[in-house]
Amino acid sequence: MSLLNYWQDFLFILFPKTCGACQSVLIHQEEAICTSCLYHLPFTDFHHFPVNPTAKRFWGKLEFERATSMFYLSKSSLVEALIHQIKYNKRPELALFLGKYYGKMLRSSLFVDDIDLIIPIPLHPKKLKLRGYNQSAYFAQGLSESLAIPYDESMLRRKVHTVSQTKKDRVERYENVENIFECVAGASTGPLHILLVDDVLTTGATLFSAAICLSAHLQCKISFATIAKA
Repeated sequence: MSLLNYWQDFLFILFPKTCGACQSVLIHQEEAICTSCLYHLPFTDFHHFPVNPTAKRFWGKLEFERATSMFYLSKSSLVEALIHQIKYNKRPELALFLGKYYGKMLRSSLFVDDIDLIIPIPLHPKKLKLRGYNQSAYFAQGLSESLAIPYDESMLRRKVHTVSQTKKDRVERYENVENIFECVAGASTGPLHILLVDDVLTTGATLFSAAICLSAHLQCKISFATIAKA
């Protein structure tokens, strides 16, 4: 065993890596999420079915191509624990891991066949400074690496700092995020099929607002992907 291996083992004893869902210590060859939690996570398989609950969130609101979510999200679930760790416990590497993992799943379907670019929902600079990272950008990066499709964090900007959506009803959520994004002029030329990604889909208001902004400024088609659907 090399000196590097001994050093890595020593660091693991001092700072063991834990599962992002159940917090148990990861064993050899486990990455980010333990084998047991991966087996029990509620994958949706929406990417295999054009008519699915995530897609239905956008029916009648705008023209789009496809929509999917990786997991079902329910109260006090493993997925809720994962999202909490990603957003509030400084573990963006979990979102990167999920992006890579989901990208491998999407490759087995037709969902991403004609996607040209992946764009994450941006955070407002104030929230980005407070949190230190954009979890949706990490998810987008993971998808990009797994799918070999470029991603761009600069094309879409959040120009309005909105209050939390948690306690708002469906109508209030749409009003809260109306016209909060801006598209960077000249960021792209020619027609694009954009995969717009976010962490959690609830009403779809934030993704809707971002899609409207991109469609108004670019010659593009829009599809959606999220880590979870509430």
